[in-house]
Amino acid sequence: MQVGIFQTQEAAADYAAAHIIDVVGGATDPVLGVATGSTPLKLYERLRAAHAAGTFTLAGKKAIALDEYVGIADDHPERYRNVLRTELVGEDKTGLTDELLFTPDSSAPDPQAAAARYDEQIRALGGATIQILGIGSDGHIAFNEPGGSLVSRTHVDVLTAQTRTDNARFFDGDLAKVPTESISQGLGTIMEAKEIILLAFGEGKARAVKELVEGAVSAKWPATVLQMHPKVTVLVDEAAASQLELADFYTERWNARH
Repeated sequence: MQVGIFQTQEAAADYAAAHIIDVVGGATDPVLGVATGSTPLKLYERLRAAHAAGTFTLAGKKAIALDEYVGIADDHPERYRNVLRTELVGEDKTGLTDELLFTPDSSAPDPQAAAARYDEQIRALGGATIQILGIGSDGHIAFNEPGGSLVSRTHVDVLTAQTRTDNARFFDGDLAKVPTESISQGLGTIMEAKEIILLAFGEGKARAVKELVEGAVSAKWPATVLQMHPKVTVLVDEAAASQLELADFYTERWNARH
């Protein structure tokens, strides 16, 4: 696990974008694993800018989403498929086409069956060439909440009160509007990505980042399973890194390699 500590979110997003552009551009038939929430928005801005400059494209390439709310209306602006369309789909954005954006079926009558189908679809695509991740304040990645299996496959999960409270800002601050369930790639599914890049910003993520990097692997902090992955890069700002005991060492190692 490499840890890059940056002065600002913008600097971290610059590095993430440049790395993703290199990985996607150098791969044969790449699959980009995409995340939602506020954390990757600056990264997506940079991918759009690179596409506009002619140095990056997702045209003809595939993207797979981490998760989706269960039962959310197809036209709801916070449906994750719609969020990803807004950020990435179209020749005026990254060149990604709607038919090559793969997301869980949020309106399926049987969400469990939809989750199983999505897991099979990801496997058929060969998994993510590089997976973008954020991290929740309670250590969840995708919607793998604390206490779940560390080897889970794509599944339906109940969202914790903390996650729903954190996400209420996307629903006019109204907790009652936040869905209670999701279809999420499992931790076992995520771990099959060839490479993972995780971003975390702000003091509210500091405890989760500390556990992710320096804590024991535990279902209490689901993201800690990433310690077992052979190729993970964690990009944080100084606020998110504020509880890391070995921050100086991570910076020395990062500077030596970059």
